[in-house]
Amino acid sequence: MTGRGQAAGAGDLLELVRKGRATTRGALQQATGLSRATVGQRLDRLFRAGWLREGAGGPVGSPLGGRPSITLEFDDAHAVVLAADLDTRHARAAVLTLTGEILAEHGGTLVVEDGPDAVLGELGGWFADLLSEAGRRPDEVCGIGLAVPGPVDSETGRVVQPPIMPGWDGYDIRGRLARAFRERTDTGTGTGTGTGTGAAARPAEVPVLVDNDANLMAYGEQRAGYPDCSAFVLVKVSTGIGAGVVVDGSLYRGVDGGAGDIGHIRVGADAPCRCGSRGCLAAVASGGAVARRLAESGVPASSGSDVRDLLAAGHPGAAALAREAGRSVGDVLATVVTLLNPGVLMIAGDLAGTAFLTGVRELLYQRALPRSTARLDVVTSRLGERAGLVGAGALVVEHLYAPERAEERLLALGV
Repeated sequence: MTGRGQAAGAGDLLELVRKGRATTRGALQQATGLSRATVGQRLDRLFRAGWLREGAGGPVGSPLGGRPSITLEFDDAHAVVLAADLDTRHARAAVLTLTGEILAEHGGTLVVEDGPDAVLGELGGWFADLLSEAGRRPDEVCGIGLAVPGPVDSETGRVVQPPIMPGWDGYDIRGRLARAFRERTDTGTGTGTGTGTGAAARPAEVPVLVDNDANLMAYGEQRAGYPDCSAFVLVKVSTGIGAGVVVDGSLYRGVDGGAGDIGHIRVGADAPCRCGSRGCLAAVASGGAVARRLAESGVPASSGSDVRDLLAAGHPGAAALAREAGRSVGDVLATVVTLLNPGVLMIAGDLAGTAFLTGVRELLYQRALPRSTARLDVVTSRLGERAGLVGAGALVVEHLYAPERAEERLLALGV
């Protein structure tokens, strides 16, 4: 946010209103040091774009005195976001409001091993159907967010050497998904920019943001349930194992998207891993690893989702192996917790049940320094299967309405 005494633009004012830091004209003057006339001019641009509205709560007292001021609100009805969350054999997609409410949702089989062209093409069809179900137009879509089960270079939106996504390495996911959406929704007038009724819709390529699934699950869960937690870690244990880290409200990705890939920390075992190495945590403690051990004992299981179903049915063998897997993960998490000192450690994914969580806690509290766990809450997911969708939608909104990007979009709209 531009500080007081500096030239705060319309995007900076929008940020203040969206975050609830200043929600009247007077409060915006006080926060930015701008004159009443300048604040009015910049707010007028936001009103014409359809991004702001006057609140329904009625006038409030101005911090500058004088007559009561009308509250200002971010208008989340002027556009929608599309989001999808890919797992290895299943996917979910949704239409969301700009404040994260899900308007329409679909889940079904989608196999990442079928390759990016086929998978992303199918998602384009899902998005078209969901928009129709939600009663929204393609030109109301301001952006698309996608969660994938592999490391992502956030600058390019391309996955980097993903162990469980054959054929996806370096693929132009953004371009293909944008094209698939356009092909399935094109009515001859082009795809719009999500300006709603506040400004004329203009043909444009819908921006696509891609990130790792654990990252976006962490982002969604932290924002929805733990907004005041300054260090938040989510560990997803499904077919593979990955972690998402949110520090001071922002995702921590590392230098090229590889942060949080704890599934490939060596734990001393000799089991072969899909990454080509041996002894990785994912090779011994993921949902896929547990499924393999169950299958070897004669129990039909081939994936983390099969293990989840067995755990839900109370299968004793699955529960025992899940607890053992939890202990292996807890041993690694003792180091993670000591390094990051989070306030919340959330366990999510197919194995995130009582047996696995018990195993995690046994080794975590045994191995980590007492100081590192004294204020730590170890919890399970609140949003469940929707966490990745909520996080992907939030990522798009935070990107598109950040001050500098908002200024660019307002200029492109001609307001």
